[in-house]
Amino acid sequence: MSQNHCGQATPATRDAEILIVGGGLSGALLASQLLRLPGRRRMLVIEPRSELGRGEAYSAVELGHTLNGNAARMSVDPDNADDLTHWLTQHIAGGGWPESGRQSVPVSELFPPRGLFGVYVQQRLAEALQLGLEQGSSLSHVRGEAVDLETDSDGVCLTLADGRQLRGGVAVLATGMFPAARTPQTRSSGLNAAALDPWDVAAMARLDPQATVLIIGSGLTMVDAVVSLEQAGHRGPIEVFSRHGLLPHVRRQPPAWVDFLAADLKLRSPRQLLREVRRQCREAQAQGIDWQAPLDTVRVHIGRLWSQASEAQKRQFVRHVRPWWESHHHRSPPLSAERVARLHAEGRLRIHAAAYQGLEPSVEGRLTIRLRYRGTEHSERLEGDALINSSGIEYDWRRVARPLPQQLLARGLVIPGPLALGISATAEGAVHNARGQASERLFAMGPPLRGLWWESTAVTDVALQAKALAARLAALPL
Repeated sequence: MSQNHCGQATPATRDAEILIVGGGLSGALLASQLLRLPGRRRMLVIEPRSELGRGEAYSAVELGHTLNGNAARMSVDPDNADDLTHWLTQHIAGGGWPESGRQSVPVSELFPPRGLFGVYVQQRLAEALQLGLEQGSSLSHVRGEAVDLETDSDGVCLTLADGRQLRGGVAVLATGMFPAARTPQTRSSGLNAAALDPWDVAAMARLDPQATVLIIGSGLTMVDAVVSLEQAGHRGPIEVFSRHGLLPHVRRQPPAWVDFLAADLKLRSPRQLLREVRRQCREAQAQGIDWQAPLDTVRVHIGRLWSQASEAQKRQFVRHVRPWWESHHHRSPPLSAERVARLHAEGRLRIHAAAYQGLEPSVEGRLTIRLRYRGTEHSERLEGDALINSSGIEYDWRRVARPLPQQLLARGLVIPGPLALGISATAEGAVHNARGQASERLFAMGPPLRGLWWESTAVTDVALQAKALAARLAALPL
């Protein structure tokens, strides 16, 4: 545990009223909402990257790495679902993203590159900053990594990796996602040490084009990895392994469907929900309507359904339904899905239902992994030329070997959330400490609240949380 100790963060010694830890999507949207609210407040965003608003997800530079939702679904303005569509229309009209002209669909149905979406977030933040300055509020970017945090009755003190300390009235954990492929883990089989980054096209370009590539995980990160390999010029076999061998479905644009969950609040348990969703999907198909139409109506009810479920029901959902929910709900953008489908049809890409069990000593420079195929009792060894970890997001903070999560857990300032998904907090985002008390000084939003809301990573989820938390913070007597 850090031995650095802060003095009291009294109003006279504070560097800002609000410290936002993380300057990716979550931090940028919270700052934007706070800047737009009346009042005068000082805010600091602590972010090691040189830019705010991009974070891990939207720092992508390859055009092939796109959002997995179309523009109509990805607005950062919770009060205007068409905000991204309008911004994108103007951006394209001004000569931006010329490649969009290859797709003969309305702007609202385009799937923008993630890097371009980062530009959109940055522009909205810049506009909010200008409005905030006119109202007497300020926002500053402190470039550095937060490694420790302390609280007392007067405020919070944040310690950075270089030893600097920042004092504030409250702090918000807007740390975003910890991608498994880029996150050191406290219990690891050495996978990340041996694996290529799914988004590192330059590293993949150094492979033999005919190399056999092994991929662990078959979700959206795998789709990105396949896109990266294609852009790097890879032409060899790709072997994909995941426990259930499920691929993300392609995202389509189905017509509207009746909100059947709003009409029947008696549907509560995972079993009831699954049964009714299947019935609705069958009914849609019988009418010649895409099965994705009824499934898409479920989205707005997930937070309510998850929060009212018992611990046993949540475990039942995670154990038995989660893989199918992920593959059906977290769907692939059409162009990426077409690429995966083509490689699969050509026989270059094969999907296996198998559990990864670890690395084996390599032979003559090749990688060897151990797997247990679904339905079998014994593990097998498999060789390849390269390995990619596409196992998604690490939500269990106890497994993330980053200084801040480890320190917060060690100090008892946070505790794991339900089913060890993220951290525990109230519905308003106040973090629970080791005694189960809701903090008056420490808040969280976005992916850290996965255990509270289940779906807490999508742009619309984060935007709604940012608006609600901003209103809560603005009402505090800081």
